[in-house]
Amino acid sequence: MLRLLKYELRKTQFSKLVLLGITLVAQAVFLAGFWGKKEETLAIGAFLLFSIAIIGIALMGILSVVTLHRDMNTKQGYMLFMTPNSCYKILGAKVIECALSLLLAGVFFFGLGYLDFSLLLGEGTNKQIWDMFNQMVRTINQHIVLDAPHISALIFEIIVSWLCTITTAYLADVISSSLLNGKKGGLLITFLIFLLLNYGISKVLKLVPSTIGVIPVLLWQGAIALVLAGIMYVVTARLMEKYLSV
Repeated sequence: MLRLLKYELRKTQFSKLVLLGITLVAQAVFLAGFWGKKEETLAIGAFLLFSIAIIGIALMGILSVVTLHRDMNTKQGYMLFMTPNSCYKILGAKVIECALSLLLAGVFFFGLGYLDFSLLLGEGTNKQIWDMFNQMVRTINQHIVLDAPHISALIFEIIVSWLCTITTAYLADVISSSLLNGKKGGLLITFLIFLLLNYGISKVLKLVPSTIGVIPVLLWQGAIALVLAGIMYVVTARLMEKYLSV
C-alpha cells in the first residue's frame, strides 16, 4: 500500500508545485499591499489568495479523478491493474492520496490565512477590507463567523464533502469504463448517475437539523459525508475487482 501511495503522490507532484508557486505570487501581492499601505493591492492579494484556496482544494480532487480515468483507459495506466495488488488497495491508495492532499491543502491555506489575518488585525484592519473577507466567507456559508472554531469546522466539512464527491466521481468513472464502456449514451448515463448520487447525498446531509448550531451542523455533515465516502469506495472497488482486475 505504501508503495502504491508513493506512486500516486508522484503523479500529482508537478501540479501541486505549480499551485504552490501561484500561491506564493499571490502572497507576495498581499504583502506588497500590506507593507506598502496600498489598500487596493492588499484587497487584490487577499481576493487572489481566497480564490486560489478554493480552486486549489477543488483541483486536488479533480486530479485524483483524472489519474484514475487515465489508469483505466490507457495501456500504460492499465498495467497498474496487472500488478499483484487488489483493486481495493489500488483504489485505497488513490483515496488516501486524495484525502492527504485535501487535508494538507486545507491546513496550508488555513495557516496562511491565519497568519495574514494576524497581520491585518495587528495593524488595525480597514473596515472595508474586513467586510470583504466576511462577504467572501459567507458566500460559502452565510452563518459563519470569522473565528477559529467556525472556520475550522467549515474547512473540515468542505474537505470531507469534497472527498465524498470525489469518491462518487470514482464510482461514475468506473461504471463508465467497465459496465458502459463503448455503449451508446454511456457517458451521458454515467454523468446522470453522478448527478443523482450527489443529489441524494445533498438531501441526506440536509437532514441534519440546523437548530443544533452552525458548528455541530458542519461537524455532523462532515461525519456523514465521510461515511458515505467509505460506502462509495467499497462499491467502486468491488466493481473494479469484478470488471477491471486482471
